[in-house]
Amino acid sequence: MLKIYNTLSRKKELFKAKDNKVGLYVCGITPYDVTHLGHAFTYTFFDVVVRYLRYLGFKVTYVQNLTDIDDDILKKAKELKIGWRLLGEKNTATFLDDNDWLGNLRPDIYPRASDHIGEMIELIKKLVAKKFAYVKNGSVYFSINAFKDYGKLSKLARSKMLYLANQRGNNPKDTNKKNPLDFVLWQKQQPGLPAQAGEPSWPSSWSEGRPGWHIECSAMSTRYLGQPVTIHGGGADLIFPHHESSVAQTEAVTGKRFVSYWLHTAMLRYHGKKMSKSLGNLLLISDLRKKYSANVIRLYLLSHYYRKVWSADLKDLIKAEKLNLLFKRIWRMPSGLGQPLNINHLKIDFFNSLANDINTPQAIKYLEKLCFKIIESDKATNINDAKLFLSQAFSLLGLKIEFI
Repeated sequence: MLKIYNTLSRKKELFKAKDNKVGLYVCGITPYDVTHLGHAFTYTFFDVVVRYLRYLGFKVTYVQNLTDIDDDILKKAKELKIGWRLLGEKNTATFLDDNDWLGNLRPDIYPRASDHIGEMIELIKKLVAKKFAYVKNGSVYFSINAFKDYGKLSKLARSKMLYLANQRGNNPKDTNKKNPLDFVLWQKQQPGLPAQAGEPSWPSSWSEGRPGWHIECSAMSTRYLGQPVTIHGGGADLIFPHHESSVAQTEAVTGKRFVSYWLHTAMLRYHGKKMSKSLGNLLLISDLRKKYSANVIRLYLLSHYYRKVWSADLKDLIKAEKLNLLFKRIWRMPSGLGQPLNINHLKIDFFNSLANDINTPQAIKYLEKLCFKIIESDKATNINDAKLFLSQAFSLLGLKIEFI
């Protein structure tokens, strides 16, 4: 019986899905740069979530969006003097190639924000009509005071909200706003912005402009998965303001629960700070894959519990390399013709680890114990069942069977 930690309730909950159908939406990248280890941690974890849910018999529809229109992309495109769409397509191709190399399954649906402007405009119209949003000088803003439950996901004080929002793109000095925490739903195109980057705009009844960041995910997730979305996930840095605002605007429109279970991966730190493109303290997958195998990187990532903040240390990759060598040794061992090796308790422990909030580090430790038990067994012992289970476990964790 699977239990997962729900960010909304701040506790582990028994996982249930109507008719065994699971809609999983994971916030994707903003492709103004390429894939770093922090990205890989999040998307590799959710890849295991998908594999495990399907193993349990759930019918999973996995949606991961692409925020291909955003202030960061326009800024980067201006710096590089190339078109925003070309920049996004180039970095998206690199991101997908890195994830393929890591062994992550492609999402069933991979929508681009720029292909869903119509749905965003319709959502904004409904918010304005219901007086959850207001129009000022061609731009549209969500009024957080109109939604009484604003803050129920992040559970932050308003002062902390404003601090975080200002770090993540909010402009508290925008004179169009009634409240400095009100967020943009539709942004009027401003004169003098990066013309050489080809700043895009779309027509609306309010102005020529483009959507705000938060409305994008509300439109795409409900478009493909309806309501409630079974699981919505991403990095913990998205809890506020992005996911908090997504809850508010979606539930304001429909009056229904937006998401049943919220899953968030903890932040990865490097050189004492959160690993992020904005800080520039990155370990890029494109560099790591030159030296390490996909299995090594994957074992390295999954050896960290998804809800616990951790610091990247390249010395720990040595441990992952040794573990991968141990697995290779097992695959090369002859099966033996004697009595089967009893591994029932290790199988139970492995699956219990995954059932307990998808604890991959603990699950991997039991696989390591299995390997040592195989090595210590008599040469005549039949290890076919042990190898069969290990193969099944590898499939669940997205690892490849390697002999050399």
